[in-house]
Amino acid sequence: MDNAAKNKIKLYGFNNLTKSLSFNIYDICYTKTEEDRKKYIEYIDEQYNSERLTNILKEVTSIIGAHVLNIAKQDYDPQGASVTLLISEEEVPLYVIDPSCNRGIITPTRENIVGHLDKSHVTVHTYPESHPQNDISTFRVDIDVSTCGQISPLKALNYLIGSFDSDIITIDYRVRGFTRDIDGQKHFIDHDINSIQNFIAKDTIERYSLIDMNIYQSNIFHTKMKVRDIHLDNYLFEVQEEHLSTEEKEVIIKKLDREMTEIFYGINVPSL
Repeated sequence: MDNAAKNKIKLYGFNNLTKSLSFNIYDICYTKTEEDRKKYIEYIDEQYNSERLTNILKEVTSIIGAHVLNIAKQDYDPQGASVTLLISEEEVPLYVIDPSCNRGIITPTRENIVGHLDKSHVTVHTYPESHPQNDISTFRVDIDVSTCGQISPLKALNYLIGSFDSDIITIDYRVRGFTRDIDGQKHFIDHDINSIQNFIAKDTIERYSLIDMNIYQSNIFHTKMKVRDIHLDNYLFEVQEEHLSTEEKEVIIKKLDREMTEIFYGINVPSL
């Protein structure tokens, strides 16, 4: 018998620890004119519509080893989308599933979908918006993955980071409740963690500046990430870098960096 098997805790009943991952990304773009800003929001709205977001969340469910019970999704007017999945750690027999659940099978006539997991859920919401003065547009995605039992949302973290163009990322992870072993002892966490960074790929960490704020005694972990290098061509919309003067490039980079800095630190930076 190996050490892992020897040290495995025998539980009294179900592992009811709740593990919640809140994942927020921000994509920043330079949009020089009002028309550019409108086109950017339209582009983002199409790029991250509810159908694509549903596919991302279904893949998240697969990665963490869960099963879809129900999906609900909605595209909004003038922009934005939401998707919710109800999921389960174990596959639920057909005769047990509530008749209102679609098991992830979305019919063409269905206009809105919510996804549910047994004892767990996954949600996503999008928020495209633009700054009224400084030519900057920002797209935000909020994703929440909440699981109960042995499955962990941290397994899908790298997939989520890779699914979006992420200039700023904020991640919150919390383990709530407790589960008991056969001797009645409470266990408030069932895995090792001292930072969310433990679960982020090395090449991703190298591309970002990161800050941790953790409350270990409460099993609360927070990590913020800001992209290190601004390659201007990645941030221009309807404009080519080669058509900009050196002075124009410097001004745009300053505007982009200011927007990222404000989001990263959660403050408004005074205008110079």
